[in-house]
Order: sequence, then C-alpha cells, then structure tokens
Amino acid sequence: MPELNRLLVVTPHPSGALPAEVLSDMLGPDLLNAEARDALLRRVFLDGDPYTDLIFHLPGARSVQAAWSRFAVDLNRERDDRDENGVIKRGTFDRQPLYPPKFTLSEAARETRLRRYWDPFHALVTQEAQEAALLIVGHCMAPSGPALSHDTGTPRPGLCLMNGTDAAPTFPRAQWAALRDACAAAFAPVLVGTPYPDVQVGVPWQTDTISAAYAAPDRAAFGIEVNSGLYLNADGTPRHDVIRALNEAFARFAPEALALARG
Repeated sequence: MPELNRLLVVTPHPSGALPAEVLSDMLGPDLLNAEARDALLRRVFLDGDPYTDLIFHLPGARSVQAAWSRFAVDLNRERDDRDENGVIKRGTFDRQPLYPPKFTLSEAARETRLRRYWDPFHALVTQEAQEAALLIVGHCMAPSGPALSHDTGTPRPGLCLMNGTDAAPTFPRAQWAALRDACAAAFAPVLVGTPYPDVQVGVPWQTDTISAAYAAPDRAAFGIEVNSGLYLNADGTPRHDVIRALNEAFARFAPEALALARG
C-alpha cells in the first residue's frame, strides 16, 4: 500500500460550533439564553456535515479539520463567493433565516470574519498539501436535494465522487471508473440493502471547490459525499454502528484511491 502520509484528508464542515461574535450576530439579545443558543447550535450542526470528522478519520494520513461551522464561514467556497449558498450564508439549506430580519453584515465585518476563519484554514491546507500526492475532501449530503440546492427534491445516491469535469478533472480522468469501482467495493457492506445503494460520479455535484483549488500536476484531488440517510435517524440522532462501518469502509477505500492517483 502507498504511504498514507502522502494522503491529505480535509473535512471542512463537521463542526457545529460558532464563535461568540457570530452567535451574537445570529441571536442578538438571545445570545445568553441557553435554550435559544443550544437550539441554534444543534440546527447548524445537523445542517452541516455531522460526524464526517469521524467517518473520514484515517490514522497515518495528513488531516485538516474545520473548527467552526460552515455557517460562520463556508470553507468549501471561494473567498469572494457572494451567492446565497456562498462563503457567508444568510440561512440554512431549507432557506430558514439565521439572522434577525434587519441584520446587515458590513463589508468590514465580512472581511474580518473571512480573515479570522477562512484564511487560517486555507493556510493550513496549503501547508499540508505540499507533501500530499492525493487530497480527499470528505462531506455528507442530505438524502434528497434541499431548498437551497440545484437538485431540490431529487433523491441522491449513497455516495457521490466529485472528480471534476471532463474538461477540468481534479483526479486523473483515465482512473475515474477504477476509482468508482474501488469506492463501490469498499462501501458495499454499508450500502447493500439500504435505500441508497449507488455510488455515482458527478451526481449531484461534479466538482468540489477545495479539490479544484488544490489539485495540481503532482497532486490529485477529489471530494466524496456520503448520504446522511445512511447514518442519521429522521430526528437527527446518529446510528453509531453505521458511522463505524462507514469509517471502516473509508479506511479500505482511501489507500486504493491513493494508489490510483499515483499511477
């Protein structure tokens, strides 16, 4: 097996934590209301990529894990992305507001937030990527497309591999089929018999933003999305046995992906 220290695993969205300054923006006078604060933190945790830090944990590999929720700053967006689903979001993926109706984030406050949370994360990814032959970005996705998505209401597969496009691949184009087959074989024990048995390439997304940013001639990259319906109950509680099984599947898959990336 290739040396795992040539693999960098990035999880940009597992955290449900929000800095006090962002909590204050979102909650206003309810900042010190424990019930309101706990409800908000649970909401942003479950609307992030919960437990992906555990699913994609791989001893021996390099890793960069986000400390803050994607609703403070979405680290898998370009720094100047101002779309509704951009780097600083005003609402959740169900388009429920996160801020009071009259809240406005000034340009100075926006830049401060990016400097404090986006910049340090990407500086660390840049540093760790220097020694990596492969970068894998680990995510989870809702079972079907939410309101804030391009595939609203569409059922999603068990796993999605985001290898880039034919014109701009982030993982060697000739190895896409082999990568998909290796992923399907590794995760088969978890997927078989579930409503989400498929592993697809490019569905519902073709390109992962971090992968596109850090792929290089000597460094392949791809994103992987796990369907959260596999391991979260309808009320958001985790199925820890499935989380363990997903982690074991990733441990089988990642070395094969590294071997394919290095030819």
